[in-house]
Amino acid sequence: MNTVEKEIKKYLKERGWDVLQPGDLAKSIAIESGELLEHFQWSNPSIEEIKKDKKKYIEIQKELADIFIYCLDLSIVLGFNTEKIILEKLKHIKKKYPVKLMKKKESASLYWEIKKEYRKKGK
Repeated sequence: MNTVEKEIKKYLKERGWDVLQPGDLAKSIAIESGELLEHFQWSNPSIEEIKKDKKKYIEIQKELADIFIYCLDLSIVLGFNTEKIILEKLKHIKKKYPVKLMKKKESASLYWEIKKEYRKKGK
């Protein structure tokens, strides 16, 4: 992660983009996420179908890379320790959605129940 962040920090600085506003970067993340979703509009291809369709596979990679870059841009501009915030969030998610519950057949409905309860608590 550190190598990628260093490269992105350099890329931002070289272009004078290291002063971009957080809101602009957040909007860009949402816009690129929309572009990723366009590849799934009106369809829900399986993993295998996506991998077989080389053009779609490459386009999805590109959109995902755009999202990752904008996310890292935002993290860098705000001075976050990206690795730390990701690992902290994973720790929280693991606790919130325990393996024992999520391995059950009804895990999708359990997921939404847990999510709804956390939202009520403001977490």
